[in-house]
Amino acid sequence: MKPRRTIALLIALFATVDAQADPIETDLCVYGGTSGGVAAAVAAARMGKSVVLLEPGRHLGGMTSGGLSAVDIGDPRSVGGIAREYFTKLAATTGTVLAWDKPFEGKGSGPATGGAYSIEPHKAEALFDGMAREAGVAVKREARLASVRKDGARIVELLLEDGAIIRAKMFLDTTYEGDLMAKAGVSYTLQREGNAKYGETYNGIHYPEKYLPRTNHLKPGPNGRVPGGQGVWDRDFPLDPYVVKGDPSSGLLPLVQEGGPGAPGDPAPGVQAYCFRLCLTTDPANSLPIEPPAGYDPKRYEIVARFIEACLAIGDEMDLRWFSKHDPLPNDKWDFNTATFGGNLPGASWAWPEASYEERKQIAKEHEDYHRGLLHFLAADPRVPEKVREDMKRFGLPRDEFRGTGGWPHQIYVREARRMVGGLVLTEHHTFGREVAPKSVGLGSYGTDTHEIRRIAKDGVVIREGKTATGRGGAPPYPIGYDAIVPKREECENLFVTFALSASHTAFSSIRMEPVFMVTSQSAATAACFAIDAGVAAQELDYEPLRERLLADGQVLEWASKE
Repeated sequence: MKPRRTIALLIALFATVDAQADPIETDLCVYGGTSGGVAAAVAAARMGKSVVLLEPGRHLGGMTSGGLSAVDIGDPRSVGGIAREYFTKLAATTGTVLAWDKPFEGKGSGPATGGAYSIEPHKAEALFDGMAREAGVAVKREARLASVRKDGARIVELLLEDGAIIRAKMFLDTTYEGDLMAKAGVSYTLQREGNAKYGETYNGIHYPEKYLPRTNHLKPGPNGRVPGGQGVWDRDFPLDPYVVKGDPSSGLLPLVQEGGPGAPGDPAPGVQAYCFRLCLTTDPANSLPIEPPAGYDPKRYEIVARFIEACLAIGDEMDLRWFSKHDPLPNDKWDFNTATFGGNLPGASWAWPEASYEERKQIAKEHEDYHRGLLHFLAADPRVPEKVREDMKRFGLPRDEFRGTGGWPHQIYVREARRMVGGLVLTEHHTFGREVAPKSVGLGSYGTDTHEIRRIAKDGVVIREGKTATGRGGAPPYPIGYDAIVPKREECENLFVTFALSASHTAFSSIRMEPVFMVTSQSAATAACFAIDAGVAAQELDYEPLRERLLADGQVLEWASKE
């Protein structure tokens, strides 16, 4: 049967699926309609395979269409294949031509890491939808995974919560959380490894000097950055963490977590803070008001008021950038990132990776309520400088984005969740260029960028623990090895894992960029097609033919000096 006809039948079956439906048979099942999930599905369909793409939510594209609009990438010359094709097409919607053969140029004293990829979320999602449709991918939305049936080390079928059964020869997990990987019994970790485990420097409990509380902050230039590149959105002061200043017995303020400081470098639990990457507009004709949450209480933001006091005490002329780096998008829209006191809600993300779908909805709502309350506080509280209040009032939620959720993004920014423990664990030795991973399936090029894990009291003041924002010691883009995207063979031999891939916490902090996930996912899908044709386990695949095909498809697998 021809793949296109098979896909048409799959689509028809999905339209009528119920608990009694016959199993759906396909060559490749991709679980997770993220940016990488779409790239993987499109790649395999173009190779003539029947593909089912399962998305637990309602939208394709993950964060790339869910609010992460000013996309960070590192060096654009390290990205190829479908990722390059996608961003080229997306930029063309605004008449922009991307220069893939040149590095980014820094603006002022800021790092040269991206910004040319600034996009509108609805256009990003439309392009993902269009690419999947054009390739003939069968897409099933609201496809929540219930269980996995295995025969030995092979996945046989997936059972979805609605009763649908999906059988495939090969499977890809392209979820941020590694949900399929976990249900398939593959080893993973949620631990920040101690530095001793892999001989690392930035892992485990971490207090970087540049984010220690202090009062001698330099004044920013017009771009919001001080000499050296640090932005005013990252400004740490020795703030009193207690309800009654100076009185620990009064308890900690809201937004400050319980817990001791621990010893730097020791292993510790916790994932990076999550947030929503908001797309806001200054166009009154396209603007919806940002309503505060039910039960809004300004007392929740007392620590923010103390932050403002500290900024004013050193002569800061504050504007909205102190609470969110925001990058311009087309059509009077802006991508709002986070800050010392921005969209991040440290600690609230810890339960997400292992939570049920319903529990994740509640965690996302907790983040949304916090962020809505913060934005209302900045617009309305008299303790906020007038300039900040007036700046905040210019912005609203865009009517033409995220229509199903009133302009609020449908995707929370899952910066880190489960991480597979495979035969190869990528570490900072790989990301810093001290070791080279064999059998490259793509390149990483971003710095070591970890958002805070905790906001706690240490030595009587508030401190952010776990945050890093550094380079990679001047190392060039580095290979991501094939063995980091496949499980150990005894655990599963027909599964690839490309988002929750095998990496230490600190290495993942560099790898975790959307274009990189698209690259690794395309490579995994290509490998899955080869494994199907050869009738071998993923771990047995001959790398050289795969390498030749990846290069033919425009992937960038090695870095020669391009200066």
